[in-house]
Amino acid sequence: MNSSQQSVYSDTVVRQFSIMAVVWGVVGMLVGVIIASQLAWPELNFGIPWLTYGRLRPLHTNAVIFAFGGSALFATSYYVVQRTCHTALFLPKLAAFTFWGWQLVIVAAAISLPLGFTQGKEYAELEWPIDLLIAVVWVSYAIVFFGTVGTRKVKHIYVANWFYGAFIIAVALLHIVNSAAIPAGWMKSYSAYAGAQDAMVQWWYGHNAVGFFLTAGFLGMMYYFIPKQAGRPVYSYRLSIVHFWALIFTYMWAGPHHLHYTALPDWTQSLGMVFSLVLLAPSWGGMINGIMTLSGAWHKLRDDPILRFLIVSLSFYGMSTFEGPMMAIKTVNALSHYTDWTVGHVHSGALGWVGLVSMGSIYYLIPKLFGRQKMYSTQAIEVHFWMATIGIVLYIAAMWIAGVMQGLMWRAINADGTLTYTFVESVKATYPFYVIRVAGGLLYLGGMLLMLWNVVKTATHGDAVSVAIPAPAHA
Repeated sequence: MNSSQQSVYSDTVVRQFSIMAVVWGVVGMLVGVIIASQLAWPELNFGIPWLTYGRLRPLHTNAVIFAFGGSALFATSYYVVQRTCHTALFLPKLAAFTFWGWQLVIVAAAISLPLGFTQGKEYAELEWPIDLLIAVVWVSYAIVFFGTVGTRKVKHIYVANWFYGAFIIAVALLHIVNSAAIPAGWMKSYSAYAGAQDAMVQWWYGHNAVGFFLTAGFLGMMYYFIPKQAGRPVYSYRLSIVHFWALIFTYMWAGPHHLHYTALPDWTQSLGMVFSLVLLAPSWGGMINGIMTLSGAWHKLRDDPILRFLIVSLSFYGMSTFEGPMMAIKTVNALSHYTDWTVGHVHSGALGWVGLVSMGSIYYLIPKLFGRQKMYSTQAIEVHFWMATIGIVLYIAAMWIAGVMQGLMWRAINADGTLTYTFVESVKATYPFYVIRVAGGLLYLGGMLLMLWNVVKTATHGDAVSVAIPAPAHA
């Protein structure tokens, strides 16, 4: 019995996470469109407390980052670690627990956040009982992943697994330290930190949630699925190792750039700025490595929409990781801070990098997981690509223009030193851009719905197949 279990990959959990990534993507992006609409037309909360912007906005960020992004990371890491290690998942029942445990976390978030249960920490709003469940699921995830790497049948650990491994370890550390709290009831707690220290720990967590959850994990995807889809080896394996070590060392120290011009000590802010600027080098090294993997195969972009998702995601990664360090410079931050420019930056990374690389990876996975040659409709992938890309451009261009305009209006002063514009005037001037953002969000959501249809059709027309593990090669 045991030998037959070891002879095929453990793909049930990969299928489950892949399907749920698409489902949660639709849910998270739908909530995003609703709150974007509320900023343009505030009466859309209908006077219902749990539909207000303040309660739905953390639901949107949690659903997109942890439900959609998290499910995509679980699915791809479980798939990649088995294929690159030539072994089935370590403790498959524990892997099954990570699926059901993670779905329970998501459902708990979907119920508690609209009801107003929150710690008020960006990307860490969930209350302490849910935080404990996250910690248990995450430690289980680490046991499955590193156990699989530890029982591998090949000597080499492929670079994608380095990125996935760093993401798993760092997120565990970030979550446990930042979520340290003193319970004061079943759904109420007080942070273990206070004042500027609380802010510092929060943005050490917050920026590294971006750095490890939304970057390192998805770079693991990039290093596996781009070479696979392109049919080419990674452009430079040496660069990928340099990219890994430089990225994980530098990212940890960049968090203070979220706290420029605050009560945080000035030297801490400056240190965060310097590390943010240094971060540009490894980020662009990784982007170049991914894009140059297409050397000699550029023609494939013409008729392969999945490859287009993966490569265009890298261009957004490059753009976002150039923009981030620029916004960390204090003089630039003086203009951008608290404006919609920040929202545009976050979404060029989230929609452009995380969204597109996840979609491309899932489009690669689904046919293989359900015994089909390709997705049900290649044409639908093509349409989805253009809907998503145009949606992103509308969204981020609107937010960039709105943000720079807000920053300039807020700092404009008359000859006598009084403010040229009232805050309300800046809000009124921003209105057209909020409407454009809704249009961009609707396009992106429409593409996601098309993907859900395509995935369901592919899965229902195929069969869940067992894939045999290759026999170990003997020298």
